[in-house]
Amino acid sequence: MTEKPRIWLSSPHMGGQEQKFVQEAFDTNWVAPLGPNVNDFEKDLERYSGVSHAAALTSGTAAIHLALILLGVERGDEVLVSSFTFSGSINPILYQNAIPIMVDSEPDTWNLCPDSLEEAIKDRIGKGKKPKALVLVHLYGMPAKLKEILSICNQYGIPIIEDAAEALGSSYQGKKLGGFGDFGIYSFNGNKIITTSGGGALLSNNERWIEKSRFLATQARDQAPHYQHSEIGYNYRMSNIVAGIGRGQMLVLDEWVQKRRNVNRFYRQILREIPGVTFLTEPSDQYFSNYWLTTITIDEKETGIDREKVRLGLMDQNIESRPLWKPMHKQPVFESYPYYGNHFSEQLFETGLCLPSGSNLTEAELERVKNTLTTIFEI
Repeated sequence: MTEKPRIWLSSPHMGGQEQKFVQEAFDTNWVAPLGPNVNDFEKDLERYSGVSHAAALTSGTAAIHLALILLGVERGDEVLVSSFTFSGSINPILYQNAIPIMVDSEPDTWNLCPDSLEEAIKDRIGKGKKPKALVLVHLYGMPAKLKEILSICNQYGIPIIEDAAEALGSSYQGKKLGGFGDFGIYSFNGNKIITTSGGGALLSNNERWIEKSRFLATQARDQAPHYQHSEIGYNYRMSNIVAGIGRGQMLVLDEWVQKRRNVNRFYRQILREIPGVTFLTEPSDQYFSNYWLTTITIDEKETGIDREKVRLGLMDQNIESRPLWKPMHKQPVFESYPYYGNHFSEQLFETGLCLPSGSNLTEAELERVKNTLTTIFEI
């Protein structure tokens, strides 16, 4: 029997104009680490986000690393970070030989819990170590509780690195995510809402910081006719070819956001009457999620089946789904570091699933997913 075509969780989706910008780079011989596409892509990001300055980089992880450097994070410093996230949010803290202080999630947005955040800050200060920064993640495109978190960080004087890697196109109180912190971070990895195949960006309203990030990202080469270096640098700058893809993707960003939100509505319609199936949902009209991935939790006591049965049932039909993030404080490499919270993210990991959510899903593919879910849940 011929295997059914793969339905991916979130695959790249080109809009049609990307090749034009890439071709321009070839035609003008700007096949180099920098060039006009990089400059214009940065301007596109600035206009879209409402943040004054942007640096296009090789990844969102690189952007977080540079933000930590610019905030002066060094060996032994402590950095607060959302525990319920991808390791790219926390690895750069270790690059700086700093100590991650992991904070758990709350039920409304699945993002960092303000109460646990304040508990962590007070406890670390009580131990004589005020945290140097917070890496705040907007998970699966859902805005965190920014009003409360900003208030707490302002009260204690803790700068925020806003990890909006999954949340480009999302907003809070009408303002785009990535514009609330001292730094904003985007990712353009292949599975993100728009992609440059691989890439990221660092944003800030502080022009000096972004200028310094560009310097550090190009091996910290001093102004001189020869190669001279007074600081340690990194090979983190986005190439002109890759930025051309990004310029084309920016033209369809809002359309892709709408398509993902449509996919989210599609799943809600299918599973609306299944007891025990709960969706990550915008808490109020102040929150606007791009619904980068549609995510659910499955209460086995109510549904009669667990998360793994659903995942394996989809896999049997060659449909990709994925458990929610395993919290960083439960990862072998990070479990020895301090953690604050009520273990809510562990419950999410045990019961949660990401469903195929790409903006390029066809009607036939969605119908396949629907039929499979109907069979699994015996709708």
